[in-house]
Amino acid sequence: MAIMSAFLCLLLILSFFSSGTSLSSNYYSKTCPNVESLVRRAVRDAATTDKKVPAALLRMHFHDCFIRGCDASVLLNSNGKNTAEKDGPPNVSLHAFYVIDNAKKVVESACPGIVSCADILAFAARDAVVLLQKSFAQRGLSLEDLVALSGGHTLGFSHCSSFKNRIHNFNSTTDIDPSIHPSFAATLRSVCPAKNAKNAGVAMDPSSASFDNTYYKLIFQQKALFSSDKALLDSPKTKNLASKFASSEDAFTKAFIKSMIKMSSITGGQEVRKDCRVVN
Repeated sequence: MAIMSAFLCLLLILSFFSSGTSLSSNYYSKTCPNVESLVRRAVRDAATTDKKVPAALLRMHFHDCFIRGCDASVLLNSNGKNTAEKDGPPNVSLHAFYVIDNAKKVVESACPGIVSCADILAFAARDAVVLLQKSFAQRGLSLEDLVALSGGHTLGFSHCSSFKNRIHNFNSTTDIDPSIHPSFAATLRSVCPAKNAKNAGVAMDPSSASFDNTYYKLIFQQKALFSSDKALLDSPKTKNLASKFASSEDAFTKAFIKSMIKMSSITGGQEVRKDCRVVN
């Protein structure tokens, strides 16, 4: 389920970038006219050798902008007694910084002292969207599939480790994700203290024994368990779909079945294994 959450969160970030969030296309038209093509080439070259690069760049840009705005502070290294953002608990899993370093190097060579690191990171994230959109489109998945498949969180159990970053040490200014309802946050913290038991956790929604649309109702009550769940409200398109499913269990059920069939049709050169735990 954690893998599914990461995948869905990534798709939500795609929808965010696709809904109009972008740099001015002519900001550097006179001072550094080739900057976009230079950054695009750096991203494409890195993605050719490491398929995880586009997703990593998107996540990096998201983490950079979320705390203090898009200032490229997430790229800074720790110095002496000052711990950099990238070394903080929410960011330790960020990677692919070398892509931005490479892009900055070629941009500086062409246009010294003109293009900010923040803009290079934003360009790189935008180019990553293009690469990822092609990948998802090839698999036949849409935003409606994303929202419907998110409803799978109406069933099951999650360990504290999957959401503890939202209720402990959320960022440098607040301990708890402000998008969580205070009473829900208190409940989660009572079950998952900062130093929680290894197997502690909660049901993904109170009615997790039944397959229904409670999950979507909880999102609008600020009682979403995962960041990817809460993010459904960040894009107008996904918010409207979530609202439709919250209002109609029948609409959700039909959409979920359709999307599950589409996702299950994504094949990958399977073999008939004699033992499911090992390849033949």
